[in-house]
Amino acid sequence: MGSEDKEGSYCTICGGISPAKITTKQIEIDGKLIGIDGIDEIISEVRGLGLSDDAATIEELLKRVKKSNYVPSSKSKEYGEALLKEYKDKG
Repeated sequence: MGSEDKEGSYCTICGGISPAKITTKQIEIDGKLIGIDGIDEIISEVRGLGLSDDAATIEELLKRVKKSNYVPSSKSKEYGEALLKEYKDKG
């Protein structure tokens, strides 16, 4: 019985139940396009905080992105810079 025979939608990689709505967008990080789940919602949430300091904005963006996306610790700075750029471009 394949995963398509079961009720619901299942991940073909891990077998877990897929979220109902995935909003992945690719942004350029360190010269590579990387998919970030929920980026638009994350940007909206952080924008709602009214932060004016870039460092605080990066910290909040990274904190939220890491909840549902893998961010290599060795690339945190690059991810933070790319997220801030996306945040400012959406502003």
